Amino acid sequence: MNLQLEEKTALVTGSTAGIGYAIAKGLAKEGTHVIINGRKANDVADRIKDLKKETGNEDITGIVADFSKKEDVENLIKEIPDVDILINNVGIFNEVDFENISDEEWFEMFEVNVMSGVRLSRHYFPRMIKKNEGRIIFISSESALNIPTEMVHYGFSKTAQLAISRGLARLSKGTNVTVNSVLPGPTMSRSLEQNFEKQTKEKNTTVAALQKEFFENRRPTSLLQRFAATEEVANMVTYIASPLSSATNGDALRVDGGVANYIV
Repeated sequence: MNLQLEEKTALVTGSTAGIGYAIAKGLAKEGTHVIINGRKANDVADRIKDLKKETGNEDITGIVADFSKKEDVENLIKEIPDVDILINNVGIFNEVDFENISDEEWFEMFEVNVMSGVRLSRHYFPRMIKKNEGRIIFISSESALNIPTEMVHYGFSKTAQLAISRGLARLSKGTNVTVNSVLPGPTMSRSLEQNFEKQTKEKNTTVAALQKEFFENRRPTSLLQRFAATEEVANMVTYIASPLSSATNGDALRVDGGVANYIV
């Protein structure tokens, strides 16, 4: 299927690894000019080379920006004044008992996971409306619906993304601009792999045992009963970024393996 993404420009935040990298790769395969982003110049440069090699698309660039720093976001906007597709993917998470989550951790979670998308959308959304074309996609999480007790502040940030996405979609009424959220479930990203490796040492166990325990105790409602691959999430995002998805707007689209036990 031709997703009609050639000659489109897409900015994918937090895209040097994990779901973000898979999204960048999926878009690049469709001929999109992809702008990747990371906090370290070396990582961005390396991933540009990797993407070009893996996709055959030479139209891939990158920009360094730390989304915990407002000045980095302002610089990014100056360097990239216009895009056709904005993927608000950058995010952080950490497991902390609720009573131990400090004010600083709450604000950091909000700054990176929520305000990153707010600041970029505030700039790009009006420009998309003016030219009557564009896509904004927030990469939320099933944790927006099933707030995880081990990281309540993360769940809060992901729910906030759904509210912003829906509000922007309502402002796009009658245009060819769409704003949607994609909600991955448990996905085997780089950060999760690192987390499991850390736990194997702390608990003297295996990755397989940790994964089994995860689905038995933390996500028992999963129908998939395994971690999704990042590419499985990227496939949904790539389609929603395309002109073919024009009738999908203001939606929260789950790629969660059936974890969220709701009909709608």
